[in-house]
Amino acid sequence: MTEIKQNQKDVYIGLNIGGTHCSVVVGDPSFIIIHRTAFETHTERGYKLILDEFKEHVYEILLKHPDFNLKRIGISCGGPLDSKKGMIYSPPNLPGWDSVPITKIFREEFGVDVAIQNVANACALAEWLMGAGKGTSNMIFLTFKTGMGAGLILNGRLYSGTNGLGGEVGHIRLAKTGPIGFGKAGSFEGFCSGGGIAHLAKSVVTERLANNQTVGFCPSAKMIPKINAKRVAMAARAGDPVAYEIIRISAEYLGQGISLLIDILNPECIVIGSIYARNEELFKPLVDRILHSESIPAALEVCTIKPALLGDAIGDYAALCVAIYDDKF
Repeated sequence: MTEIKQNQKDVYIGLNIGGTHCSVVVGDPSFIIIHRTAFETHTERGYKLILDEFKEHVYEILLKHPDFNLKRIGISCGGPLDSKKGMIYSPPNLPGWDSVPITKIFREEFGVDVAIQNVANACALAEWLMGAGKGTSNMIFLTFKTGMGAGLILNGRLYSGTNGLGGEVGHIRLAKTGPIGFGKAGSFEGFCSGGGIAHLAKSVVTERLANNQTVGFCPSAKMIPKINAKRVAMAARAGDPVAYEIIRISAEYLGQGISLLIDILNPECIVIGSIYARNEELFKPLVDRILHSESIPAALEVCTIKPALLGDAIGDYAALCVAIYDDKF
């Protein structure tokens, strides 16, 4: 890196690695994004070419802005990964990324400290530092997206566990049978994720149609493969009784999963993203009913359930917050 000169601006760079899209964001210590570049992942290229494209964008940014003093790089990526070793271990959406020493690669390239967190932890940092959980000391972030994972902020610090597996709540079994999520039937992820809701809906609709019952949002078996969580939620909001029943099942298991977290971790705030955040009016009354019947009353009394605030921008802010986090806290 070049020698620091007067009038240079301290900046942090976040690298958001996704199976479909990636982004590079530059932000200042106040979490303000001052530059963003996005590109398609094209996973078939292999990780080396994808990381080379990240490097090219970083170099381009630094060359265009000689006043930037790069302090740290943060990476947000789907797991499994080891945040302490800086290794990525074969994420399902990134084929061929087997034991990639990603923090070492970027540290040697740019001469600055590099940190990595899985998506749930990175998003937890973003919602804690600048979103719905700002100002709390004990917060849980639930992804509720394609899968179900958690990021844990405990006693004012990100908790990732002994080897980066803290917060894998999707693996908790909530029922003996049910949709498969995280490789386990009846799991938290099986009932409370985009894939899980779609699987549950297809099962319910198949049974209803086989019994010659009417399903408004899916009137024929030919449409079953097209069912997804978004379609179910839209139909439930429009008053479709079968779609609402599917949401009810998911919401009640969401309440059960949250009750376990409240009783075990006693958080101030639980922030829920994606599917819940977009459909809070459907989920909240059902979840609240379960919480009041299952949770320790005194623990529930001090815990607020909130939808995530950062919306579609959370991926960019998450990567940036991974970069800023250790420097500020």
